[in-house]
Amino acid sequence: MTLKKAAILLFFSSLAVLVLTYCVREFKPKDHSAYFGGEVSNPSSRFVLFFKGNDLIDTLELDSDNRFFIKFDSLSPGLYTFRHEPEYQYVYFDKNDSLMVAINSRDFDESIVFSGRGDLKNNFLMELYLKTDLDRGKMFAVFDYDLSKFNATIDQTYKKHLQFYADKKAEIKWSEDFDVFAKAAVDFPYYSKKEIYPIIHRLRTGEDIVDRLPKNYYSYRKIIDFNNPQLSNYSPFVKYLSHMLNNVAAINYHNHLSGTDLALRTNTAKMNIADTLIRDEKIKNTILNNVAFTYLLEDQNIVNNQKFLETYHKYSTDKSQENEITKIGNAIRHMKVGNTLPEVTFFDPEGNKVTSNSLLKKASVIFFWTDRSPSHFQEAHKKVMAFKAKYPNYNFIAVNVDNNHEDWKKALPTVIHSDIIEVRAANFEDLKAKWAITKIHRTIITDNDCRIKNAFASLFDVDFESKLK
Repeated sequence: MTLKKAAILLFFSSLAVLVLTYCVREFKPKDHSAYFGGEVSNPSSRFVLFFKGNDLIDTLELDSDNRFFIKFDSLSPGLYTFRHEPEYQYVYFDKNDSLMVAINSRDFDESIVFSGRGDLKNNFLMELYLKTDLDRGKMFAVFDYDLSKFNATIDQTYKKHLQFYADKKAEIKWSEDFDVFAKAAVDFPYYSKKEIYPIIHRLRTGEDIVDRLPKNYYSYRKIIDFNNPQLSNYSPFVKYLSHMLNNVAAINYHNHLSGTDLALRTNTAKMNIADTLIRDEKIKNTILNNVAFTYLLEDQNIVNNQKFLETYHKYSTDKSQENEITKIGNAIRHMKVGNTLPEVTFFDPEGNKVTSNSLLKKASVIFFWTDRSPSHFQEAHKKVMAFKAKYPNYNFIAVNVDNNHEDWKKALPTVIHSDIIEVRAANFEDLKAKWAITKIHRTIITDNDCRIKNAFASLFDVDFESKLK
């Protein structure tokens, strides 16, 4: 039996139990009540979070059977997000839709199946997402093609996806509001490929084709509504805007400058373009946050960061203390060379709490891993063992960022080395806020006085070893 068929059977059994348990009543024409529930196999946490945009609507706790269920007396039609950390997906509700979802956290996207009132359109979105994701994995070689072959290749896939969309639209007869998201899920991955091509082609082949692109190459930009508030948090649209801004800014500077000056000017240009192009406040703030999030974690020049943040705060209308960019900016300022590393808490393999200060008794190298990226944590540990042999004066500390303590302990025997201190983050949000940890390929080096020597290194950088000398 395939995973998907098993999920469907599980789904229907869950639905039957929950419907009997919660006594779903008849729907009334003007009633906006809705139900959302499901079952999570191999849960990575005990909660499913339900969002509208960036606003958390409810935290749904799993019961002893790993099921969740909620009734909303009034739920506005539209696109929502459900999260089972660290993964998320979309779910669309029309009036009176009531949906159940089957999830397997170990195969998150591929396992998702919806059932109930409104299931057909949501299963369409999932199927289209998987088609797009499969296509994305095949694109690396396609960016090497000359322009004619590249266009022919992506046009062929686009036509197939358009036909799939048209067939399902005729079959399901979904609403015009839902069609905004359905069509966007077809169009924007295609537009993104067009934006990415000149940049990736140059990186991979060394050939700069910007000046040889036909005048109508970007003609699709004329039909895009950059200020549609419905799409302000929809990933295909937001990703496209990021790619488009990156492309326009890169073209402006593609023959000029290098290094940190190039990064600062290019990313400042992205924000200038976004401010000119986008009037919708929510969309503009989302895009500015994406640009800032990426830049602040790549360019660790403190002076440049301050210049960049001045521009960011000039354009962003999100002045709250909860602003993620403000938090990251503050964290990065605290992580400069010579500062003491802010204290955070870990668990050791026995489940005891230990602080970072108690571990940093001499020069140390701190690296991070997750069992969701097995190749990375194996290679990272191999690298560290080689460095440990050459630099015994350093402590090497491996920090796991996963939530489940037992899963972490099961993973340890495959990587554990007596010379490496293994701990797990007690609170990843606290770790992220204090150490600006937002990606796994990150290494922190402290000196003999336990002060920061380099907070933004990577084990896999070719010059990493020089930072230990």
